[in-house]
Amino acid sequence: MGETRHEKVLIIGSGPAGYTAAVYAARAMLEPVLIQGIQPGGQLTITTDVENWPGDTSILGPDLMAKMEAHAREVGTEIVSDIVTSVDLSARPFTAVTDGGATWKADALILATGAQAKWLGLPSEEKYKGFGVSACATCDGFFYRGQEVVVAGGGNTAVEEALFLTNFASKVTLIHRRDSLRAEKILQERLFRNPKVEILWDHTVDEVVGSEAPLGVEGVRARHVATGAVTAIPCKGFFVAIGHAPASELVADQLETHHGGYVVTAPDSAATSVPGVFAAGDLTDHVYRQAVTSAGMGCMAALEAERFLAENDEGKSVSEPLGWGAEVRAG
Repeated sequence: MGETRHEKVLIIGSGPAGYTAAVYAARAMLEPVLIQGIQPGGQLTITTDVENWPGDTSILGPDLMAKMEAHAREVGTEIVSDIVTSVDLSARPFTAVTDGGATWKADALILATGAQAKWLGLPSEEKYKGFGVSACATCDGFFYRGQEVVVAGGGNTAVEEALFLTNFASKVTLIHRRDSLRAEKILQERLFRNPKVEILWDHTVDEVVGSEAPLGVEGVRARHVATGAVTAIPCKGFFVAIGHAPASELVADQLETHHGGYVVTAPDSAATSVPGVFAAGDLTDHVYRQAVTSAGMGCMAALEAERFLAENDEGKSVSEPLGWGAEVRAG
């Protein structure tokens, strides 16, 4: 049997939301413990240049996350390299069990487990991730000014990404496996009107092709779903836009979720449907999915956890989560 510890605040997840929550909770003298999870640092650790983080004109994703981790440690966060395998939110203190055999009890819990982009599963796609293959046009579109790019997908995400990329790229080719899009009609109309967009219907992407030194995308090969004919499409950037999957498996049957598993939070709040449990970052955000918005939500979660614990310590009612019918103040 592993050890059992009882903490004021336990943070699960180590992306921008988790580390920011840790900084704020530590500065509030809550002595937070953060369990990093299977991918310490989250999705930014597989990102190359980050050029939209305020204060850094350009910084490598892994370097940014290393700085966040160091900051959280410096202000007093205990960071644990382990993976949470189960949580029990049925009663306070909440319980989390890790792969290492430890049991953690927490008076307040902050969930920041993030989300992962859905990928096609191609070996060549994996090879060029971060070197021309991306799942975030908002993050990386800026790098393809005046160049040709390809987007794979047919839903709202794919159409929105394609339209966004027309602000930078000279041409955007949208590849879809069917003969019609699933996106909302108003988005489709905007796409069809855009002169920079070309749609390749009834095709799937078979392979991403590129250079070795330096590593970089030069095109994709698409196959017709009926005839098997292969079309080569030159491009410098390939964007996979077939959706995201929130990492909500731990709590999917214990918290209210929507939009395919994203944890529901109260308006203008990080409060979930269970009092004392807060969620932040891509785990809750199916709209923006940006590092800076995740960090902001991590701040919100820590401030609300601090208030929740203060009210609990004073014996006040905590029968409903902050934000769900209660006013939430930032300071």
